[in-house]
Amino acid sequence: MVISSGRSPVFGNSLEPLVCRPHWDDRTPATLSLLCPQVSIAVGCATRSRTVPFCSTFAAFYTRAFDQIRMAAISESNINLCGSHCGVSIGEDGPSQMALEDLAMFRSVPMSTVFYPSDGVSTEKAVELAANTKGICFIRTSRPENAIIYSNNEDFQIGQAKVVLKSQDDQVTVIGAGVTLHEALAAADLLKKEKINIRVLDPFTIKPLDRKLILDSARATKGRILTVEDHYYEGGIGEAVSSAVVGEPGVTVTRLAVSQVPRSGKPTELLKMFGIDRDAIAQAVKGLVTKA
Repeated sequence: MVISSGRSPVFGNSLEPLVCRPHWDDRTPATLSLLCPQVSIAVGCATRSRTVPFCSTFAAFYTRAFDQIRMAAISESNINLCGSHCGVSIGEDGPSQMALEDLAMFRSVPMSTVFYPSDGVSTEKAVELAANTKGICFIRTSRPENAIIYSNNEDFQIGQAKVVLKSQDDQVTVIGAGVTLHEALAAADLLKKEKINIRVLDPFTIKPLDRKLILDSARATKGRILTVEDHYYEGGIGEAVSSAVVGEPGVTVTRLAVSQVPRSGKPTELLKMFGIDRDAIAQAVKGLVTKA
Protein backbone atom coordinates (compact mmCIF):
# COMPACT_ATOMS: atom_id res chain seq x y z
CA MET A 1 0.00 0.00 0.00
CA VAL A 2 1.22 3.51 -0.90
CA ILE A 3 0.01 6.37 1.29
CA SER A 4 0.86 9.56 -0.56
CA SER A 5 0.59 13.27 0.06
CA GLY A 6 -0.96 13.17 -3.41
CA ARG A 7 -2.31 16.20 -5.22
CA SER A 8 -2.76 19.39 -3.24
CA PRO A 9 -3.37 23.08 -3.97
CA VAL A 10 0.16 23.82 -2.75
CA PHE A 11 2.23 21.00 -4.23
CA GLY A 12 0.19 19.95 -7.27
CA ASN A 13 1.09 16.40 -8.24
CA SER A 14 4.77 16.57 -7.16
CA LEU A 15 4.20 13.93 -4.48
CA GLU A 16 1.77 11.65 -6.29
CA PRO A 17 2.93 8.07 -6.97
CA LEU A 18 2.11 8.29 -10.67
CA VAL A 19 3.39 4.79 -11.44
CA CYS A 20 1.20 3.18 -8.80
CA ARG A 21 -2.01 5.15 -9.05
CA PRO A 22 -3.40 3.84 -12.38
CA HIS A 23 -3.01 0.25 -11.16
CA TRP A 24 -3.61 0.57 -7.42
CA ASP A 25 -6.00 3.50 -7.18
CA ASP A 26 -7.92 1.93 -4.32
CA ARG A 27 -4.67 1.38 -2.39
CA THR A 28 -3.12 4.85 -2.66
CA PRO A 29 -5.01 7.10 -0.22
CA ALA A 30 -3.90 10.74 -0.33
CA THR A 31 -3.47 12.65 2.93
CA LEU A 32 -2.28 15.92 1.35
CA SER A 33 0.21 17.55 3.77
CA LEU A 34 -1.31 15.98 6.91
CA LEU A 35 1.69 13.92 7.98
CA CYS A 36 0.52 12.79 11.42
CA PRO A 37 -2.53 11.00 9.97
CA GLN A 38 -0.41 9.64 7.11
CA VAL A 39 2.01 7.86 9.45
CA SER A 40 -0.81 6.77 11.76
CA ILE A 41 -2.68 5.24 8.81
CA ALA A 42 0.49 3.36 7.85
CA VAL A 43 0.89 1.99 11.36
CA GLY A 44 -2.72 0.83 11.36
CA CYS A 45 -2.39 -0.80 7.96
CA ALA A 46 0.73 -2.65 9.09
CA THR A 47 -1.00 -4.16 12.13
CA ARG A 48 -0.73 -7.95 12.15
CA SER A 49 1.29 -7.72 8.91
CA ARG A 50 -1.85 -7.15 6.85
CA THR A 51 -0.08 -4.86 4.39
CA VAL A 52 3.37 -3.44 3.60
CA PRO A 53 2.68 0.31 3.79
CA PHE A 54 4.81 3.00 2.16
CA CYS A 55 4.33 6.68 2.99
CA SER A 56 5.49 9.28 0.48
CA THR A 57 6.05 13.01 1.02
CA PHE A 58 8.74 15.69 1.19
CA ALA A 59 11.38 14.46 3.65
CA ALA A 60 11.21 17.78 5.51
CA PHE A 61 7.59 17.21 6.46
CA TYR A 62 8.29 14.10 8.53
CA THR A 63 9.42 16.42 11.32
CA ARG A 64 5.70 17.06 11.88
CA ALA A 65 5.08 13.37 12.48
CA PHE A 66 8.09 12.50 14.60
CA ASP A 67 5.93 11.56 17.60
CA GLN A 68 4.00 9.08 15.44
CA ILE A 69 7.26 7.70 14.03
CA ARG A 70 8.77 7.38 17.50
CA MET A 71 5.68 5.59 18.83
CA ALA A 72 5.63 3.33 15.75
CA ALA A 73 9.16 2.21 16.62
CA ILE A 74 8.20 1.63 20.26
CA SER A 75 5.22 -0.42 19.03
CA GLU A 76 7.56 -2.47 16.80
CA SER A 77 5.57 -1.46 13.73
CA ASN A 78 6.82 -2.23 10.22
CA ILE A 79 6.36 0.87 8.06
CA ASN A 80 8.31 2.43 5.21
CA LEU A 81 8.70 6.19 4.83
CA CYS A 82 9.89 7.71 1.56
CA GLY A 83 11.19 11.28 1.84
CA SER A 84 11.88 13.20 -1.35
CA HIS A 85 13.16 16.73 -2.04
CA CYS A 86 16.05 16.53 0.40
CA GLY A 87 18.71 19.19 0.88
CA VAL A 88 19.58 22.49 -0.78
CA SER A 89 19.69 20.75 -4.17
CA ILE A 90 15.91 21.16 -4.50
CA GLY A 91 16.74 24.77 -5.39
CA GLU A 92 14.03 27.35 -5.82
CA ASP A 93 11.53 25.78 -3.38
CA GLY A 94 13.49 27.36 -0.55
CA PRO A 95 14.52 26.34 2.98
CA SER A 96 11.04 25.50 4.28
CA GLN A 97 10.93 22.55 1.87
CA MET A 98 14.59 21.47 2.22
CA ALA A 99 15.11 18.41 4.38
CA LEU A 100 18.42 19.04 6.14
CA GLU A 101 17.82 17.32 9.47
CA ASP A 102 15.99 14.17 8.33
CA LEU A 103 18.99 11.83 8.54
CA ALA A 104 19.59 12.92 12.12
CA MET A 105 15.95 12.33 12.96
CA PHE A 106 15.66 8.86 11.44
CA ARG A 107 19.08 7.69 12.64
CA SER A 108 17.87 8.37 16.17
CA VAL A 109 14.84 6.08 15.81
CA PRO A 110 15.53 2.71 17.50
CA MET A 111 15.98 -0.26 15.16
CA SER A 112 15.51 1.94 12.09
CA THR A 113 17.07 1.39 8.67
CA VAL A 114 18.06 4.51 6.72
CA PHE A 115 18.52 4.20 2.97
CA TYR A 116 20.15 6.92 0.87
CA PRO A 117 20.16 5.75 -2.77
CA SER A 118 22.01 7.78 -5.40
CA ASP A 119 20.38 6.80 -8.69
CA GLY A 120 17.24 5.18 -10.11
CA VAL A 121 18.56 1.64 -9.88
CA SER A 122 19.64 1.86 -6.24
CA THR A 123 16.35 3.60 -5.36
CA GLU A 124 14.37 0.70 -6.81
CA LYS A 125 16.54 -1.75 -4.86
CA ALA A 126 16.05 0.29 -1.68
CA VAL A 127 12.27 0.06 -2.05
CA GLU A 128 12.47 -3.71 -2.52
CA LEU A 129 14.73 -4.15 0.49
CA ALA A 130 12.60 -1.86 2.66
CA ALA A 131 9.47 -3.82 1.84
CA ASN A 132 11.16 -6.93 3.21
CA THR A 133 12.79 -5.37 6.29
CA LYS A 134 11.26 -5.24 9.75
CA GLY A 135 11.00 -2.00 11.67
CA ILE A 136 11.01 1.63 10.53
CA CYS A 137 12.61 2.13 7.11
CA PHE A 138 13.37 5.57 5.70
CA ILE A 139 14.34 6.13 2.06
CA ARG A 140 15.88 9.54 1.36
CA THR A 141 15.68 10.67 -2.27
CA SER A 142 16.86 13.75 -4.15
CA ARG A 143 14.94 16.00 -6.51
CA PRO A 144 17.53 16.41 -9.34
CA GLU A 145 17.51 13.91 -12.19
CA ASN A 146 20.82 12.29 -11.37
CA ALA A 147 22.64 10.12 -13.88
CA ILE A 148 22.39 6.34 -13.60
CA ILE A 149 25.47 4.85 -11.95
CA TYR A 150 24.61 1.17 -11.59
CA SER A 151 23.50 -1.55 -13.98
CA ASN A 152 20.10 -3.14 -13.44
CA ASN A 153 21.66 -6.37 -12.17
CA GLU A 154 23.76 -4.68 -9.46
CA ASP A 155 23.27 -6.37 -6.10
CA PHE A 156 22.44 -4.19 -3.10
CA GLN A 157 22.25 -5.23 0.52
CA ILE A 158 21.51 -3.39 3.74
CA GLY A 159 24.75 -2.33 5.41
CA GLN A 160 26.88 -2.81 2.30
CA ALA A 161 28.46 0.25 0.69
CA LYS A 162 29.69 0.44 -2.90
CA VAL A 163 33.11 1.47 -4.18
CA VAL A 164 32.10 3.60 -7.15
CA LEU A 165 35.59 4.73 -8.13
CA LYS A 166 39.05 3.47 -7.17
CA SER A 167 42.64 3.12 -8.34
CA GLN A 168 45.90 1.75 -6.98
CA ASP A 169 47.15 5.16 -5.83
CA ASP A 170 44.10 6.82 -4.29
CA GLN A 171 45.03 9.49 -1.77
CA VAL A 172 41.69 10.31 -0.09
CA THR A 173 38.46 8.35 0.47
CA VAL A 174 35.46 10.53 -0.38
CA ILE A 175 32.04 9.43 0.88
CA GLY A 176 28.93 11.03 -0.61
CA ALA A 177 25.32 10.06 -1.23
CA GLY A 178 22.59 11.33 -3.51
CA VAL A 179 23.59 14.52 -5.28
CA THR A 180 26.93 14.72 -3.46
CA LEU A 181 28.00 11.31 -4.75
CA HIS A 182 27.63 12.69 -8.27
CA GLU A 183 29.53 15.82 -7.25
CA ALA A 184 32.30 13.62 -5.82
CA LEU A 185 32.61 11.78 -9.12
CA ALA A 186 32.80 15.12 -10.95
CA ALA A 187 35.46 16.28 -8.46
CA ALA A 188 37.44 13.12 -9.22
CA ASP A 189 37.61 14.17 -12.88
CA LEU A 190 38.86 17.61 -11.86
CA LEU A 191 41.49 16.17 -9.52
CA LYS A 192 42.69 13.63 -12.05
CA LYS A 193 43.90 16.52 -14.21
CA GLU A 194 46.20 17.44 -11.33
CA LYS A 195 47.30 13.81 -10.90
CA ILE A 196 45.37 13.33 -7.67
CA ASN A 197 43.26 10.18 -7.42
CA ILE A 198 40.44 9.68 -4.95
CA ARG A 199 38.40 6.68 -3.89
CA VAL A 200 34.65 7.36 -3.98
CA LEU A 201 32.24 5.39 -1.77
CA ASP A 202 28.45 5.21 -1.91
CA PRO A 203 27.21 4.15 1.57
CA PHE A 204 23.72 3.18 0.26
CA THR A 205 22.53 2.78 3.86
CA ILE A 206 23.49 5.36 6.47
CA LYS A 207 22.13 3.10 9.20
CA PRO A 208 23.56 0.52 9.35
CA LEU A 209 26.85 1.80 7.93
CA ASP A 210 29.44 -0.40 6.21
CA ARG A 211 32.18 0.19 8.77
CA LYS A 212 34.51 -2.48 7.38
CA LEU A 213 34.58 -1.11 3.83
CA ILE A 214 35.01 2.45 5.09
CA LEU A 215 37.96 1.45 7.27
CA ASP A 216 39.54 -0.66 4.52
CA SER A 217 39.24 2.27 2.12
CA ALA A 218 40.61 4.71 4.68
CA ARG A 219 43.66 2.54 5.31
CA ALA A 220 44.24 2.32 1.56
CA THR A 221 44.18 6.14 1.31
CA LYS A 222 46.58 7.00 4.14
CA GLY A 223 43.79 7.25 6.70
CA ARG A 224 42.11 10.22 5.02
CA ILE A 225 38.32 10.32 4.82
CA LEU A 226 36.27 13.21 3.43
CA THR A 227 32.48 13.13 3.82
CA VAL A 228 30.22 15.45 1.83
CA GLU A 229 26.46 15.67 2.28
CA ASP A 230 23.41 17.73 1.40
CA HIS A 231 22.39 17.87 5.07
CA TYR A 232 23.29 19.85 8.16
CA TYR A 233 26.52 18.90 9.94
CA GLU A 234 24.58 17.55 12.90
CA GLY A 235 23.48 13.92 12.71
CA GLY A 236 24.22 13.18 9.07
CA ILE A 237 26.72 11.13 7.09
CA GLY A 238 29.75 12.85 8.58
CA GLU A 239 28.74 12.09 12.14
CA ALA A 240 27.77 8.52 11.23
CA VAL A 241 31.18 7.91 9.65
CA SER A 242 32.99 9.64 12.53
CA SER A 243 31.19 7.40 15.02
CA ALA A 244 32.07 4.32 13.00
CA VAL A 245 35.81 5.01 12.89
CA VAL A 246 36.32 6.68 16.28
CA GLY A 247 39.38 5.33 18.06
CA GLU A 248 40.93 3.87 14.92
CA PRO A 249 44.60 4.92 14.86
CA GLY A 250 45.70 7.01 11.90
CA VAL A 251 42.19 7.65 10.55
CA THR A 252 40.91 11.22 10.25
CA VAL A 253 37.53 12.44 9.05
CA THR A 254 37.01 15.81 7.37
CA ARG A 255 33.40 16.86 6.80
CA LEU A 256 31.63 19.06 4.27
CA ALA A 257 27.95 19.83 4.95
CA VAL A 258 25.42 22.66 5.04
CA SER A 259 26.46 24.98 7.85
CA GLN A 260 23.54 27.41 8.10
CA VAL A 261 19.91 27.95 7.17
CA PRO A 262 19.87 28.08 3.36
CA ARG A 263 17.97 30.25 0.91
CA SER A 264 16.18 29.86 -2.38
CA GLY A 265 18.25 29.64 -5.55
CA LYS A 266 19.31 27.40 -8.39
CA PRO A 267 20.58 23.97 -7.24
CA THR A 268 24.10 24.50 -8.64
CA GLU A 269 24.30 27.93 -6.99
CA LEU A 270 23.28 26.54 -3.61
CA LEU A 271 25.62 23.57 -3.74
CA LYS A 272 28.46 26.01 -4.39
CA MET A 273 27.26 28.54 -1.80
CA PHE A 274 27.27 25.95 0.96
CA GLY A 275 30.53 24.31 -0.04
CA ILE A 276 29.32 20.85 -1.07
CA ASP A 277 29.82 21.00 -4.85
CA ARG A 278 32.58 19.46 -6.98
CA ASP A 279 34.86 22.48 -6.61
CA ALA A 280 34.58 22.44 -2.82
CA ILE A 281 35.29 18.71 -2.74
CA ALA A 282 38.33 19.10 -4.99
CA GLN A 283 39.62 21.95 -2.83
CA ALA A 284 39.15 19.95 0.36
CA VAL A 285 40.95 16.94 -1.12
CA LYS A 286 43.89 19.10 -2.20
CA GLY A 287 44.03 20.57 1.29
CA LEU A 288 44.24 17.09 2.83
CA VAL A 289 46.93 15.97 0.40
CA THR A 290 48.96 19.13 0.90
CA LYS A 291 48.67 18.88 4.68
CA ALA A 292 50.48 15.55 4.57
